[in-house]
Amino acid sequence: MRVKVVGAGVAGLTCAHAFALRGAQVTVVDRRPGSGQGCSWYAGGMLAPWCERESAEPLIVDLGLESQAYWQVAVPDVPNEGSLVLAQPRDRADLRRFSRRTEHYQWLDGAGIAELEPDLAGRFEQGLFFPSEAHLEPRKALAALTRRLVDEHQVTFRFEADGFDEVDDETSAADEADLVVDCRGLAARDTLADLRGVKGEMLVLYSTEVALSRPVRMLHPRIPVYIVPRGDGHFMIGATSIENDERGRVTGRSMLELLGAVYALHPAFGEAEIVEIGADVRPAFPDNLPRLRKRGNTIYVNGLYRHGFLAAPALARRAAELAFDGAYFPEVMDEDHRQW
Repeated sequence: MRVKVVGAGVAGLTCAHAFALRGAQVTVVDRRPGSGQGCSWYAGGMLAPWCERESAEPLIVDLGLESQAYWQVAVPDVPNEGSLVLAQPRDRADLRRFSRRTEHYQWLDGAGIAELEPDLAGRFEQGLFFPSEAHLEPRKALAALTRRLVDEHQVTFRFEADGFDEVDDETSAADEADLVVDCRGLAARDTLADLRGVKGEMLVLYSTEVALSRPVRMLHPRIPVYIVPRGDGHFMIGATSIENDERGRVTGRSMLELLGAVYALHPAFGEAEIVEIGADVRPAFPDNLPRLRKRGNTIYVNGLYRHGFLAAPALARRAAELAFDGAYFPEVMDEDHRQW
């Protein structure tokens, strides 16, 4: 089977892998100069299905558990150090509310927090520890997956490809492939009319005064924030969720919120260097759950919202089984309303 995957973000690359594992001849097309340079570029990379369960449907946990296992085999350096959830004393009710909406965690007192993260000693009295969760560095992970696709599976990549915006035309696509897997994210709104954009803003800080071994979530009434260690003194701080599709524009208000939260975690971050600020728009359906949709010779993999790395490998596996085996997955294919 000749398969053309459109989009080289986390959805596209994991789909390319899933189809290549089934013996397909795969070509990946993207309008950007390299893989992982859309929404995936700004992702946090937290493989935290139980933390996400606090605000997401059970489906995200199911997809996330499968995807976490995938990443720990597919790419190198996926630290399995768990996740830590903290709150200021005034927000302790939010911490209790968080705990009631999920499971697979341990309550920690101040000593337990200090044992896990010595640099946070004396700063928090209570926290939630999710020991089975992991995290990765998205840019390194997608670069490694790209190399693996080329070296092990002879996947062809066409970057800055002409006609990218027209690849969903079934006539022209059929000339190049038996099947098209559309992983364009929000760009597929020309075909998936019920997609919407949810902007996320992030920043990267550099500090030699703080060390963390695992992602830390700071609960806050307005904007919960996560801090993900990236190694060598770098920390990714994210992320806002704003209901608009203003790609690339970062607001002062958002930066104040993110910086204020990380400063509350540890005052040393007040002297940290701001290395990078970025934003992009996540694709989401009305219920914030992902979809597989098949139309003619095209399978659409979309709507990953803010669960890209947590959901993409599990969706990719389902897409390949849909194509090769005629499998049907009601959890991501049944819909009350279909809007093409």
